[in-house]
Amino acid sequence: MQNSPLTTVPEFVPEQVKRAFQAAVAEAFRFVGQTAPNPAVGCALLGEDGEVLSLAAHHKAGQFHAERLACEQARAAGVLDRVRTAVVTLEPCNHTGRTPPCTEALLETPVKDIWIGCADPNPHVAGGGAQALTAAGRTVHWLEQAPNGAALFAQCKALLAPFVQKTTQGRPWITVKQALNSAGTMVPPAGQTTFTTPESLTFAHALRRATDGIITGTGTIAADQPGFTVRHVPDHANRHRLVVVCGQKANVAPEWVARAEKRFDVLFCPNSEALPELLAQTDALWLMVEAGPKLLSALQEQNLWDDWLTIRQNAAGVDHFSVSTRQEVTPLALFPEWARCTQEQACFPE
Repeated sequence: MQNSPLTTVPEFVPEQVKRAFQAAVAEAFRFVGQTAPNPAVGCALLGEDGEVLSLAAHHKAGQFHAERLACEQARAAGVLDRVRTAVVTLEPCNHTGRTPPCTEALLETPVKDIWIGCADPNPHVAGGGAQALTAAGRTVHWLEQAPNGAALFAQCKALLAPFVQKTTQGRPWITVKQALNSAGTMVPPAGQTTFTTPESLTFAHALRRATDGIITGTGTIAADQPGFTVRHVPDHANRHRLVVVCGQKANVAPEWVARAEKRFDVLFCPNSEALPELLAQTDALWLMVEAGPKLLSALQEQNLWDDWLTIRQNAAGVDHFSVSTRQEVTPLALFPEWARCTQEQACFPE
């Protein structure tokens, strides 16, 4: 991620601002999985005493960005004139897209200080949000430069990671989820579709909810007839997710295709080598791989993954989580289950 321009002398993040950043990240994370092609962003507006007057996040493309929604909520609550500090996980936009610039929304308030988590990484946008705010006489603070801001900055980067991947590398963030039993295989017992614990299954479905779709293979479809729906946690309402199938459509039962196309945008890709070009043409920011050993091996050989979540069950039936990542940050760090994960940097799971 690019370095933020130095607009002020680095200073410590006040405790009220710390709490506001944590709240803004948590609020934004609630909508991860339905904002694509836009990033997930959170914003908190604070009063003179540090009280959070308004907390908002971007919900989905075409709707208010986080800053403008926070301002509208403050206006509706009659507290807009009390706003003195704004906390945003991403640099406010300074261009007109489907919605007006967020800098304008903030400048319509009496805000004095703006704390920014991450600089806008989008090379296709003019940017300049921080410069516009500074030019208007507001003070901009960069979380990255605060001596005590590292942990909060890491959270903001984790939230933004899929958007950074798509805008700078041209493809979505790819998370591989692989479950292994105590024998080291992916095969569930006869008559079962899984062998992991209910807690691990809930985690897997929370991950489905947060991602924009699934990458799978024709072999997995033939063996499991998967539904790929989100079941063990509430899903986002009224969204149409993506399912990318590696292999020929002719090798998949027409009945499965007909069912899947009622729920998903189903794309077929002849092989894993063609995946990057196909994925670049979609709006997806974050995809999860649910597939068998053949496709997983191909993705490993191509280095076509960003993090690899392994759920390994021991002989006692206890699941252990480990995550290997090829990137500096991972959006998996925003899940509560992250605290249980063993982390490895740039290393493929055994």
